[in-house]
Amino acid sequence: MCIPPPNVTGSLHIGHALTVAIQDALVRWHRMRGDQVLWVPGSDHAGIATQAVVEKQLWKEQGVRRHELSREDFLREVWKWKEEKGGEICEQLRVLGASLDWDRECFTMDAGSSVAVTEAFVRLYKAGLLYRSRQLVNWSCALRSAISDIEVESRPLPGCTELRLPDSPTPVSFGLLFSVAFPVDGEPDAEVVVGTTRPETLPGDVAVAVHPDDSRYTHLHGRQLRHPLTGQLLPLITDCAVQPHLGTGAVKVTPAHSPADAELGARHGLSPLSVIAEDGTMTSLCGDWLQGLHRFVAREKILSALRERGLFRGFQDHPMVLPICSRSGDVVEYLPKSQWFVCCREMGNRAAKAVESGALELSPSFHQKNWQHWFSHTGDWCVSRQLWWGHQIPAYLVVEEHTQGDAKDCWVVGRTEAEAREVAAELTGRPGAELTLERDPDVLDTWFSSALFPFSALGWPQETPDLARFYPLSLLETGGDLLLFWVGRMVMLGTQLTGQLPFSKVLLHSMVRDRQGRKMSKSLGNVLDPRDIINGVELQVLQEKLRDGNLDPAELVIAASAQRKDFPHGIPECGTDALRFALCSHGALGGDLHLSVSEVLSFRHFCNKIWNALRFILNALGEKFIPQPAEELSPASPMDAWILSCLARTARDCERGFLTRELALVTHALHHFWLHNLCDVYLEAVKPVLLHLPRPPGPLQVLFSCADIGLRLLAPLMPFLAEELWQRLPPRPGGAPAPSICVAPYPSALSLEHWHQPELERHFSRVQEAVHALRALRATYQLTKARPRVLLQSSEPGEQGLFEAFLEPLGTLGHCGAVGLLPPAAAAPSGWAQAALSDTVQVYMELQGLVDPQTHLPRLAARRHKLQKQLDGLIARTPSEGEAETQRQQRLSSLQLELSKLDKAASHLRHLMDVSPSPGEL
Repeated sequence: MCIPPPNVTGSLHIGHALTVAIQDALVRWHRMRGDQVLWVPGSDHAGIATQAVVEKQLWKEQGVRRHELSREDFLREVWKWKEEKGGEICEQLRVLGASLDWDRECFTMDAGSSVAVTEAFVRLYKAGLLYRSRQLVNWSCALRSAISDIEVESRPLPGCTELRLPDSPTPVSFGLLFSVAFPVDGEPDAEVVVGTTRPETLPGDVAVAVHPDDSRYTHLHGRQLRHPLTGQLLPLITDCAVQPHLGTGAVKVTPAHSPADAELGARHGLSPLSVIAEDGTMTSLCGDWLQGLHRFVAREKILSALRERGLFRGFQDHPMVLPICSRSGDVVEYLPKSQWFVCCREMGNRAAKAVESGALELSPSFHQKNWQHWFSHTGDWCVSRQLWWGHQIPAYLVVEEHTQGDAKDCWVVGRTEAEAREVAAELTGRPGAELTLERDPDVLDTWFSSALFPFSALGWPQETPDLARFYPLSLLETGGDLLLFWVGRMVMLGTQLTGQLPFSKVLLHSMVRDRQGRKMSKSLGNVLDPRDIINGVELQVLQEKLRDGNLDPAELVIAASAQRKDFPHGIPECGTDALRFALCSHGALGGDLHLSVSEVLSFRHFCNKIWNALRFILNALGEKFIPQPAEELSPASPMDAWILSCLARTARDCERGFLTRELALVTHALHHFWLHNLCDVYLEAVKPVLLHLPRPPGPLQVLFSCADIGLRLLAPLMPFLAEELWQRLPPRPGGAPAPSICVAPYPSALSLEHWHQPELERHFSRVQEAVHALRALRATYQLTKARPRVLLQSSEPGEQGLFEAFLEPLGTLGHCGAVGLLPPAAAAPSGWAQAALSDTVQVYMELQGLVDPQTHLPRLAARRHKLQKQLDGLIARTPSEGEAETQRQQRLSSLQLELSKLDKAASHLRHLMDVSPSPGEL
């Protein structure tokens, strides 16, 4: 497997930790099963993010802007930063226990990746799947670069909303619809009013469009309108794409700054006017009065001009979706640019068919719908980025051909400049030595190299690896788009370049939210570094991390307040194993995962429970203990048989969970075995047996097998704890022991099946019901130290034998004295406390001489009064709806049951004051 390469600039958060926990558990499980496992680590060069970080550092430390350096000098600074600061993610991965093949660590800017990227570009170009064209692209004015669709955040606005934007001197209002009048040429009093949310693009309008069937404008078909700013004549055109029920039914057409308008303009042969420059200022086409102004400053000037000319018709709140650059926070512009594009339709169809045919399995299967939707709506992929940090595009402009005035530039592609020169010579018919080539200064989209990561990491293109067993996992960070974008690109490029799918499965896990169900966000103060949960951290340190971040002052106040509320005493140390186990314990293949630190802390206590259990077992085994082979172990008692059956069932459940990749099944099975089967029941039941000297060998062999097999079952999820404890166990005789639990055999369900006795487990569940009943009676009568005698009675003769095999452990677990059986027809012992297990089974507990009724009755009365008060309060409360009402009803039932028990106990005590049992009744 390969790890989804995280950005080298960042640090891992809890969502990444979930990815690592799942991947590492699967990797360790396969490794323990004897499979050959390769798990490749790596990081992504993160072109935009890394360049921005280094630029900020240069300005802060040296007062130097990027363009004051040569490209080579700047790149040296980036590599220097990468070597000094880029190792944080690897350190986090090691802390999380990720058993990666560190000697194969990759970086998407290393030599192997560069060769793969260049080869892919050349092959795609030669196959006609990569071309250069002038099209509208997503443009970030703050970054001065094109950005991918996945880096455009669609932010819904309910209406008028003020936003602070990079490089904008004042806050800018969005979510407003401005109405502008376009006078009809030749008719002084006639006009067409259009609505726009982007008045700053008015200088780029080349037409006004209406629906052909809109009767309001039928009389104006074919007429000309006057531009409200320039007075130039614009055609009024008709197009079925116009929605007549929205606004006035008339829309302005700006082909150079709107994808929808570009399509409309192309249908009608309209020439676009580009009025916004790369830096977000207005171009010379707008006239001297606007040229050079920031586009949102120009907006206000344009509105003022419209008011002065009497052509402004007001504004109103308008719900809208605003495209925001997720990298810079700026509003995305759509600008026409000559860029390199990858043809996605043919490759996308193959990727869609791979899922339809079953060649590619998406798990869980409901993601197939998102997959098909994404590929049916994906357009050609713009891979040009106007950056310095990244893989420079291996394309060259033939300068002489360009300067001769040809309609189109002459571009050639090659793995090296020499290869490109040969292509140029063949294309132009001129000697290559006479040609001047200029390499495209742009770099490739980071996603291009990350999509090739599984291939380049294993040696492509020098060799084509067998990727059939790959199944990368990744984080559903933006409703699935981020993962689908990465995996989709991998599938498209992989099948085209290597003729094979990069993997046969994709495992999609949930998004991690906080305990309140909120998405992790720096501005909310709920983003957590996994190391802070593992090692613990003081609140002061958490607050300092917020202040060192890039939040604006208003966001910082909100985030700091939320952090103080969520972690008033900081975060306690929980450990790596507890965090991994907590993350895997959720149904990660379903809905969003709500994680709280208190939940992780509870698993820290679970780890302590396992530690103490092993300490007890090792002490019981002693130094001279020699384990039997597991296949030779035969239980010597019903309790031994029961715990071995539970162990076999746990192994079966773990195997099923790993095979289906439902790790929550594995964690549940292990938690139940270690805590509820082994610690709470078997260890307690076996303690009196181990007091006999010499100690019987049967329970000791059982204890060893539970520890050995239980730790090996646990190892993929809790590697540190399992390793530490397993190394302390005495080795089994015969053969060299495994040097580490991580390469010890994972317990096979089939090999333990001979221990599995479902019927015995069902029988013992009845014994456990009796234990709970006895403990409840002890609590009711407040028997803290006394060990009362107990009798069980069943009206079904066959049921007597069920309990007879477990009388000794029943007394031990119920904290009682001798436990006996009362014949089915015998009368109930007088004055003994009674509890019904079922319609056929009764439990009796001796109270005579153990409880003083005169002392105890007032205590019961006080407890009853307290519970009755709570019950009356709940009854008086107004019924609510939904989950709250369900909880109220459950609490009512619980209080009523407790009151009934107290009344019954009081009746018994009053009876004890009057009657003393005779010896015959005992």
